[in-house]
Amino acid sequence: MANLTLNPATIRHPLLSSPPKMLKGSILTLGFPPLSLKPPSLSQSRKASVTRAAVAVDQEEAKTRVSLIKIGTRGSPLALAQAYETREKLVAAHPELAEGGAIEIIIIKTTGDKILDQPLADIGGKGLFTKEIDEALLDSRIDIAVHSMKDVPTYFPDNMILPCNLPREDVRDAFISLTAASLAELPAGSVVGSASLRRQSQILYRYPSLKVINFRGNVQTRLRKLSEGDVQATLLALAGLKRLNMTENVTAILSVEEMLPAIAQGAIGIACRNDDDTMANYIASLNHEETRLAVACERAFLTTLEGSCRTPIAGYAHRDKDGYCVFRGLVASPDGTRVLETTRRGPYSYDDMIVMGEDAGNELKSRAGSDFFSWSRH
Repeated sequence: MANLTLNPATIRHPLLSSPPKMLKGSILTLGFPPLSLKPPSLSQSRKASVTRAAVAVDQEEAKTRVSLIKIGTRGSPLALAQAYETREKLVAAHPELAEGGAIEIIIIKTTGDKILDQPLADIGGKGLFTKEIDEALLDSRIDIAVHSMKDVPTYFPDNMILPCNLPREDVRDAFISLTAASLAELPAGSVVGSASLRRQSQILYRYPSLKVINFRGNVQTRLRKLSEGDVQATLLALAGLKRLNMTENVTAILSVEEMLPAIAQGAIGIACRNDDDTMANYIASLNHEETRLAVACERAFLTTLEGSCRTPIAGYAHRDKDGYCVFRGLVASPDGTRVLETTRRGPYSYDDMIVMGEDAGNELKSRAGSDFFSWSRH
């Protein structure tokens, strides 16, 4: 007997504000006989009884059905879009997961989502966007965790692995303004809002006449603040705008030469417990190896620099037309007065790319000197 229980909340798109509404007094029929003014015949009564019994059985089964996979995610529209993308890919790769209720999305509120009036560096860094989700994973309240890789710390909790990266989206940053077509066209003294020290330092390095302020919140919140005149411009990851179908808000796209991306920008990572072979096999089937290797190279660079949210660091690894890995890394002072860069090129293989990232990080540490990172220890 097919399941006849309908739960609109489980089928709506993550960006819809509410499930579909029914008109007051409307009736959703589930195989019942049509209404009649005549007394039902004996056979009609029996059919109705059988139908009601079948529906009751299905409803009872729905109560006891256990999801095969519980996906943990933050509750922002972008995080939900990423979780739904993961669910769609799992269903496409594993038909048994297409059954209604087989995959459940669990929203977990993180500390980073709760505290929005302070810079991330002052409240503990980007790990605050992943900590509570990872705890839920290790406590078996969820089966897999979906993260924006640029939010994932360089260390993993014990008993957790991250074997999968989905295909990477566009890594570039988007410039958004209601008054100027580019950063270069902003008048001196214009305020640019960004929560990213990486963006702030690169803006100030090229345009020292501009002012940058901390600017936190989800994409929708930042766009609203921009429209209200809190700032004259802001920068957002183009990948997020694409996943939200909000690219109509983009004024200009910055090249990676003008604004080097964050480590792992545009990449989604999926984690599970290291003893859960079933989940590891499910998510490993979604892995995009080219993305995984690029992210590993960039994170090796970040780890070597011992980077934190107090250190403006950027890096980007990609495959060139000849099949080689090209990596460019950057570290800067928060005020943008000093920026150090380096590049590497080598085979597109895991071991070689890890070495490239580490070597680039060690070079910049040596060139910078010990005093260069002193602000990050305050």
